Amino acid sequence: MVSGARAVERCDRLGLPPYSDSADGLYRAYLTPAYAASQQLVARWMAQAGMAVRIDAAGNLIGRYEGTGDGPPLIVGSHLDSVRDAGRYDGPLGIMLGIECVAALHDAGERLRFPIEIYAFGDEEGSRFPLAMLTSRAVAGTLDAQLTEPADADGVTLFQAMAAYGEAVGAAVPRDFDAYRQARHPGAFAYLEAHIEQGPVLEADGLALGTVTGIAAQRRFGIKVGGRAGHAGTTAMTLRRDALAAAAAMILTAEQEALAAGGDRVATVGTVTAGPGAANVVPGSAMFTLDVRAARDADCAALADVIVDRFGHIAAVRGVTLSVDALHSLPASPCDPQLMTLMDGALAAEGLPVRRLVSGAGHDAMILSALCPTAMLFIRCREGISHNPAESVLPEDADLAARTMLRFIKSLEDIHRA
Repeated sequence: MVSGARAVERCDRLGLPPYSDSADGLYRAYLTPAYAASQQLVARWMAQAGMAVRIDAAGNLIGRYEGTGDGPPLIVGSHLDSVRDAGRYDGPLGIMLGIECVAALHDAGERLRFPIEIYAFGDEEGSRFPLAMLTSRAVAGTLDAQLTEPADADGVTLFQAMAAYGEAVGAAVPRDFDAYRQARHPGAFAYLEAHIEQGPVLEADGLALGTVTGIAAQRRFGIKVGGRAGHAGTTAMTLRRDALAAAAAMILTAEQEALAAGGDRVATVGTVTAGPGAANVVPGSAMFTLDVRAARDADCAALADVIVDRFGHIAAVRGVTLSVDALHSLPASPCDPQLMTLMDGALAAEGLPVRRLVSGAGHDAMILSALCPTAMLFIRCREGISHNPAESVLPEDADLAARTMLRFIKSLEDIHRA
């Protein structure tokens, strides 16, 4: 019998050393010792569920459960890495629920028309290297042809980290991006990802689960403000070119413009630094990030343009320089309409209300949409908290999710026949 509660218990187990690189909380970054240890444990769970297990060229862990046919597989996946000081369910819960669905089929001696592959992706969060979703992009075949090898905060490059990881897991690893791209998947039938909502909508509506309609568009910028450093006691207020004060005005403007735009449009400043960084010096430089999201590409672009334009006006008025660096732009990623209908049907068959909602957070599903049709199932999390140790999921909600996923997976046979 499929068990969501066991999936939650396994996520809890993965929240502790040696499956975390931190003794004080959960931090599991791509290719670290904790990442390798977690893969080895999850690989055992995959094998117990009747899967053949392997690691691909990008360091993704994959379990495959054969079907009665040899056509393209259904991929069920999510990510194994985490942010710093993370919660335990963002990513791993989707993997564990996928394993539960395969385990239920295996225990019943049942195979579907198509194979099922469970993917534990390695770099969704981008918490180690300054590039996110590297491993799912490798699988989808969407890695930039001109990609430069990144390095982490300690100066360790991606392929140096790959070499150390390969020694830890006893696997051959790539030495360059040409070899890394061998993780590309030859073709999948569909992709399914279950994930905690990371927001408060389901809980506010008193619902355990919801069908995801798509993933919001994202635009991210690095903003640099240049002013003039000066003595805090002798530089008159009217003569200052305070870079941090200008940045503060810009940050508030971003919030105001997003509030005025309304709907699903949001803007976030997540990091701020100022230099030279002394209590008695007027800041001569400031840097911050700007993250803009909306369900529609046009809405995201329009809000970003308005905010950046306002930044320019503030810089001109305050006599500071402004540099705007576009870090990344991800288009909105709609889920497949037919798969959404099947997910709605699976929810209804479990006696649950049908609720559709958009994802404001990015997921591997948005990358896999370049490979095949995608579907997502959201699971209620307490107070919508995520990227936080307080992340919490009810075992009974996970049970409902596991049963709904298994119904959905079985319903795909009708499409596969077509």
